[in-house]
Amino acid sequence: MARTVWDSTVGKKTVMAVSGLVMLLYLVAHMIGNLKIFFGTEEFNHYAHWLRTVGEPFMHYEWTLWLIRVVLVVAVVAHAVSAYQLSRRDIKARPSKYVHKKARSSYATRTMRWGGIILGLFIVWHILDLTTGTVHSGGFETGKPYQNVVDTFSTWYGNVIYIVAMLALGLHIRHGFWSAAQTLGAGSRTRDRALKTVANVLALLLTLGFIAVPVGVMTGVVS
Repeated sequence: MARTVWDSTVGKKTVMAVSGLVMLLYLVAHMIGNLKIFFGTEEFNHYAHWLRTVGEPFMHYEWTLWLIRVVLVVAVVAHAVSAYQLSRRDIKARPSKYVHKKARSSYATRTMRWGGIILGLFIVWHILDLTTGTVHSGGFETGKPYQNVVDTFSTWYGNVIYIVAMLALGLHIRHGFWSAAQTLGAGSRTRDRALKTVANVLALLLTLGFIAVPVGVMTGVVS
């Protein structure tokens, strides 16, 4: 039954919708946590340490954090695979170009695929920069996320990569949230306007919330 559901277009769209909502919930929590950087070094570093001790003593050190990471990896892979397969299926079903050359969809809709690729590459860079420190500039310091964030956004390329990715994220959420609602049956004539408003507000708040951190470093508010 699971294989039958996965092989269907509706099944893949459902996987995309559910995995997307899982990632959206994480992004909201992640943004709120990021904004703690404006309360100073001690507050932000303490928050980062707390993430590793959630659930103690029942959960061992970092077990909860790793559980969250595993769920996120599964969600990202499921989202990417279903998106790719749906895209290939769409191209195969319509091999010729549309008769109307003028785009009738929104900018966010037309850039969903490129936005997904940008975000996928950004996730890899973000992990290598602020989690493992592999590509981090200025000398990565374990247990000192505040200093590491300031180092990253003290470079022009760190700011460019992050801000471009967050703009792509905003467009992705703007279209993706509404699309997920339709897939899961939440949409209707009476609710569509409200859902689109929620999608726009979420996209705007998350974009501004994430971009606030590099802007804070660039302007010296965070230093």
